[in-house]
Parts: sequence; C-alpha cells; structure tokens
Amino acid sequence: MPLPSSEATRLLKHRRQIDVQIYARDDGLWEADARLSDVKPHDSRLAIGIRPGGEPIHDMMLRIVVDRELTIVASGAESLSVPYPGHCGEHGDAYGSLVGLNLMRGFRQALRERVGGALGCTHITELAQVLPTAVVQAMAGEVIDTRGTSETSTRPFQIDRCHALRSDGPAVRTHYPRWFRPANDGAMPQASAPSTTQTPRGTP
Repeated sequence: MPLPSSEATRLLKHRRQIDVQIYARDDGLWEADARLSDVKPHDSRLAIGIRPGGEPIHDMMLRIVVDRELTIVASGAESLSVPYPGHCGEHGDAYGSLVGLNLMRGFRQALRERVGGALGCTHITELAQVLPTAVVQAMAGEVIDTRGTSETSTRPFQIDRCHALRSDGPAVRTHYPRWFRPANDGAMPQASAPSTTQTPRGTP
C-alpha cells in the first residue's frame, strides 16, 4: 500500500541516520562499519546543558570483523557524541563479547543476552541488529550462493524469508524454478542458513 499522505506544514523535529558500510579485506575477512546518529534541528536541553541544533545527541560506531562463514572474529564500539559524557561510553569492552557469534545463527537473541539492557548501550545494541542482513547482502553472489543452480547447491537462503520469495510464490517459480514448491505439495517451507559456496559475482 502507498505511504500515508504527509502534511505540508509538518515540522522536522529529529533525524536518525543509520549507515552501514562493508569491506572485503585481503586476508579473506570482511569488516562491517555501522554508525548511528541522532540530530535535532533545534537546540536541545540535556541533563548536562544545551546541545545546539545540528550537533548530534548520539553519534556511535560499531565495527565487526567476520569470516566467510559469518562468524564474528573481532568487534568493538566507540561513542563519539553522547548525552551523558563520561557515562555513556563506560560499558567496558561489552561489544567485544560479540566475538564468536554467528550472524545467521541466533545472533539477535545472543546479542540481547550479552549486551542487552544495562549491559551495553541501547543505541549500539539496536545498531548491531541490522548487521546480519547487511553483511549477507554484501556477500551475496560473491561468498554466498544466492542462485542455487549448481548440482551441489543448497537452497538459496533468501527463499521463504520474505513474502515475495516464498517457496510457493510466482517469483520463486520464475527465478528459482528448481526450488519452487507448490502450496499443495504438503511440504512446509523451511528457512536455511546461507551457503557460503564461492560463486561468480552477482546480486540476489
């Protein structure tokens, strides 16, 4: 359905931006840099005083390094601008505890267990939740087999993970005919982890 219509006289009060950039390294590992910023166009009264409009309330970065199986081998966070200087960043090496987690195997649940609530920073933890799909998108077709056409291929991970790519839908029937399953065949759709078989470059 279309977006609700916007009111011509609406007034911008807050802008949150999330930026994720992912890099392939020469050593075969991949780096993901995620950054979150909150900016108000007007002066804000914080507990520590006035934060001028245009200066970020939050500006935080999270970097993880993953291998080709999407397991985190290094992780850390940095708070560049916070509402409570001297306190917000004092969570120790909390985000280093993400090392060993796999982005496609219970990552978000493990994230909550390791850095949720008072164990970490609300905003950095929220930022971390976007990483699985972003990293998968970066690796798609280069590290992760998204076509599933070879004899040894497993089912492409994206099938049955969204409405458009349901296994009994027309998109799968057209673009992934090998993996199309009619709705009346009695088989229940099952999600699968991405295959990390090397394939030619491409997009999902």
